[in-house]
Amino acid sequence: MSATPPFRADQVGSLLRPKELLDANEKAIAEHHALDGLRELQDRCIRQAIHFQESLGLHAITDGEYRRQSFASDFIEKLEGAGTPGHLAINGTSGEGIQGKPLSGKPFAPRAYQVTGKLRRARPIEVENFKFVKANTTRTPKQTIPSPTMLLRGGRAAVSAKAYPDLQEFYADIAKVYREELNELGAAGCGYVQLDDTNYAYLCDDKLRGVFREWGYDPEEVPERFARLINSVIAGRPADMVAGIHLCRGNSGGQWAAQGAYEPVAEVLLNRLEVDAYFLEYDDARSGGFEPLRFYPKGSRKKIVLGLVSTKKPEIESKEVLKRRIEEAAKYVPLENLCLSPQCGFASTFRGNPVTEEVERRKLALVVETAAEVWGSAE
Repeated sequence: MSATPPFRADQVGSLLRPKELLDANEKAIAEHHALDGLRELQDRCIRQAIHFQESLGLHAITDGEYRRQSFASDFIEKLEGAGTPGHLAINGTSGEGIQGKPLSGKPFAPRAYQVTGKLRRARPIEVENFKFVKANTTRTPKQTIPSPTMLLRGGRAAVSAKAYPDLQEFYADIAKVYREELNELGAAGCGYVQLDDTNYAYLCDDKLRGVFREWGYDPEEVPERFARLINSVIAGRPADMVAGIHLCRGNSGGQWAAQGAYEPVAEVLLNRLEVDAYFLEYDDARSGGFEPLRFYPKGSRKKIVLGLVSTKKPEIESKEVLKRRIEEAAKYVPLENLCLSPQCGFASTFRGNPVTEEVERRKLALVVETAAEVWGSAE
């Protein structure tokens, strides 16, 4: 068995789709077909993706999120009571890419989740997908799911007052449906789960903090609100299940949304959020320096996974620069509690980022090689 996750060389989860699968997704959208009809093709591509990850020396193995169109929507829209009425407006514009420079010239817009009825998990969501990965690898299968805070976008206006006159009942139902999924994943043998969260990263950005005010939140209070919700979700997970959180600053199509150091959320994030690991994006200057890591609790066993390798840009990072940055982070967090990964996945949506499969391979290999040289092992 591998060491306990997260591993010295880890990954966020999504991978570039092979052209055959990419084309099949485009066709399914154009013809309004469900992705369920692609399962045989997905199975074949996922087996290849598992072999690819193993061949590089990775120990956390995912399905590349090949069964999804979006890292978040495919999960949330399978919950009864939650849907996507349209795009989420941010300060009169739309999209997590509003500050980025998309190659297409068109900003993409994040999905807004409208809660129109009582939340209910009518069936397992990722359990069968997890079982497929577990059956096809001897390493540690890693399951990614969107953070429960994604359901808080839009504030009170996004939640039916008829279904939820009391928002505390809404929060309790979010925790309930997530706990049901985590417990069933645990029963299937899942010991490594990652929550993908964009909202904490928004709170690091002065402009985007205004979005939370528009939604009726106090930006000073909302980090605690998020922590309470996430803690209630993971509190009942199986004892041997490692839970991590990835803070995403926007990634679809190589774009970005939020900038700013982790200072506004760091104390709550590192001290009140009861996860085992934090995947933090540090691939460029937009994320600021490592100083907010000074809030890392002394004597903690929590792991900080440094996302130093960009999945947005084709340029291959310098191994020596990566090592120097790890040394800088070790001034705040003991080296034994640090790990290395790309800053995000390579395909937050099925169309992927503007890099090639060869660049993806080289960047993941760089993570593994650098980790082995810094810690003596990629595990």
